[in-house]
Amino acid sequence: MTTATRSDLPLFPLGTVLFQGGRLPLQIFEPRYLSLVSRCMRESSTFGVTLIRRGSDVRTSRGGSQPDIFEVGTEARIVDFHQLSSGRLGIVIEGLRKFRIYDTWEQSDLLLIGEVAFLPEEPVSGVAEVHSELVDLLGELMLHPEVQKLALDIDLSDARSVGWRLSELLPIEPEIKQALLQLQYPRERLQELKRLVTKLRG
Repeated sequence: MTTATRSDLPLFPLGTVLFQGGRLPLQIFEPRYLSLVSRCMRESSTFGVTLIRRGSDVRTSRGGSQPDIFEVGTEARIVDFHQLSSGRLGIVIEGLRKFRIYDTWEQSDLLLIGEVAFLPEEPVSGVAEVHSELVDLLGELMLHPEVQKLALDIDLSDARSVGWRLSELLPIEPEIKQALLQLQYPRERLQELKRLVTKLRG
């Protein structure tokens, strides 16, 4: 069994979870992230989004500490950027591959770097009849103006796509979204989503 190749990836800890193909608007104001965004746009490089387990995503002084983060995250690329009226930089990121973090360290500019290995692609599978109600629910959510603004590429016949988008859009706790992210089989994720939707509907 071959060991996955490890590489260094800048990390952006957040209070939310990014899934493959998902889009997330962010406001950038910290020097370390302005520098990261500048480099990513100049070199067409990527960074990793990870969910914070404990701590804050804002770090303005050397006296603070990095937040405690979950070990599985999602690689992100910048797909749009614009200056906000507040003076902050607005960007939109898109989720790419999942990765596992093996080690982290902090650069002199306070940017967190992770030694990561990318996880295998999830297997392609269709949506089983038992999960058709989830497809209907996602179809309804896609009509929402805020969702349409994200211009998501959604394939309602692909169990991966349906699971990723519902995991993002449903009003569930970030820790539950993280658990859904860490699942490697799309139909297993849909089964868990079906249980969560039943619970949400009371």
